Amino acid sequence: MNDLLVANSVSKNFGDFKALNNVSIAVPKGSIFGLLGPNGAGKTTLIRIINQITMPDQGNVLLDGNALQPNHIQDIGYLPEERGLYKSMKVGEQALYLAQLKGLSKQEAKSRLKYWFDKLDIGDWWNKKIQELSKGQAQKIQFIVTVLHQPKLLIFDEPFSGFDPINANLIKDEILQLRDEGATVIFSTHRMESVEELCDHIALIHKSNKILDGKLTDIKRQYKTNTFEVGLQTPNVDEVTKIIQDKFQVLPATFKNLNDDLKLNIKLNEQDSSNDLLSFLTSKAEVHHFVEVIPSANDIFIQTVKNN
Repeated sequence: MNDLLVANSVSKNFGDFKALNNVSIAVPKGSIFGLLGPNGAGKTTLIRIINQITMPDQGNVLLDGNALQPNHIQDIGYLPEERGLYKSMKVGEQALYLAQLKGLSKQEAKSRLKYWFDKLDIGDWWNKKIQELSKGQAQKIQFIVTVLHQPKLLIFDEPFSGFDPINANLIKDEILQLRDEGATVIFSTHRMESVEELCDHIALIHKSNKILDGKLTDIKRQYKTNTFEVGLQTPNVDEVTKIIQDKFQVLPATFKNLNDDLKLNIKLNEQDSSNDLLSFLTSKAEVHHFVEVIPSANDIFIQTVKNN
């Protein structure tokens, strides 16, 4: 089996409100799977069902081919958006307690905690209380206790909240390393730049329904418009612009680059290739910038939600 987690036709109601409507996802082993959607779309409800915090009204969830069971909680690490550390407890005492809840012995928990505290350079935090730490520092502790028991499935809900860019990049690198070491990751965020950097697959939920899913590269290919950013240098801007507009569809250009007299977004004709366009442009002006416009995860998110 290539999928670690499969949700089959999951529905969930809270009174008259339908939080999830017949949602299915399949998370491949060893991948980072982006679970995306606007606020209130149903993402957190699905995550809570995977963690057996609540149960679906219809449908089922399989982990590694088996229906979810209470003992599967030891195979899952969950970092919730709303953090759950006890503020008055000392860092080391709390981390040991949470590690043992996940099935580690005290001795093994201490050994693994020393590894992570050394790795993240926080060894001197052991006897501090959570309330003495900044939001970002507490987030590091929450991250450690999420991954400490080396679960098959990691679920991160807005993991970079509270981090400055340096620590956000540090945790991003740790997530990628965990994936490379065999972990499967479900990643929920509103930061589309993080989706671009991390996710292999995505699913987009909107108003309780899944409206898009697949490999991110395949989805980008579906949404691309065969448009190219072009930066030209020429003393005859008006003349060259007119020549290009007579042959191609020219769109407003918003990209930034240096020292070009003319910036255009040009859409290919069906019969033309990118080489045809480049050859045509080099015959009319000096080409300094020639890049295909690939839709970003943010573009796809906004367009798909608006269309639905």
